[in-house]
Amino acid sequence: MKLMFASDIHGSLYYAEKMADRYAYEKADKLILLGDLLYHGPRNSLPKGYDPAGVISLLNNIKRDILAVRGNCEAEVDQMVLEFPVMAEYMIMYVGNRMLFITHGHIFNTSALPMLRSGDILIHGHTHIQTIEDFGDNNIYINPGSVAIPKNGNKNSYMIYENNRFTIKDLNGDTILERDI
Repeated sequence: MKLMFASDIHGSLYYAEKMADRYAYEKADKLILLGDLLYHGPRNSLPKGYDPAGVISLLNNIKRDILAVRGNCEAEVDQMVLEFPVMAEYMIMYVGNRMLFITHGHIFNTSALPMLRSGDILIHGHTHIQTIEDFGDNNIYINPGSVAIPKNGNKNSYMIYENNRFTIKDLNGDTILERDI
């Protein structure tokens, strides 16, 4: 199984197209979106290529490939135009004997933890900062950064999970961070 994680598109068709190109190139089985798909938010500048209607069309065209959680910028009106579920606060997946708790990060994060057991992995976006770090009781926190509006000098990025390895890559496919689990 190969999974691609992406977060914080914020309505940028320019970067959404680059993300979709990387998804096709990576030949991942699913694209997991960590929220903030259409709206840029009041604290962010307009991203390059801001075109929420274009992002809607692009994502709806690959809707069967997408699993998504709600970001702090999603609203019920977004669900009316997107043809795949986007309003769940979190999702849970298992890889081997480890649980992945997947969310946006504005509700559940390392400061406001969900119920995790030893060895579980917390994956979220929201901060726009790439991270792979240990915390808690043998837990790992992973953030793929932002597709459209990276912060703290980070590059526009996404993440791949394959063969018990998480790899954060820039939109050219170059590795930024990686970790075996």
